[in-house]
Amino acid sequence: MADDLTFSDFTAAEKLRVAALVARMAKRGAAGPDVDLSDLKRRVERIEKQAMRRKQSK
Repeated sequence: MADDLTFSDFTAAEKLRVAALVARMAKRGAAGPDVDLSDLKRRVERIEKQAMRRKQSK
């Protein structure tokens, strides 16, 4: 997560989406060390960027 963001900067929907993506990463990670998680990480980063833009516009 970006340094300037806190958990309260996310909307309820964003919190749920991030939690679901982290759960999917954990499930994939259990398959082994060679599993690619980059697609899920990019999705989380996109949500973080959206929250950061909203925070900066306040």
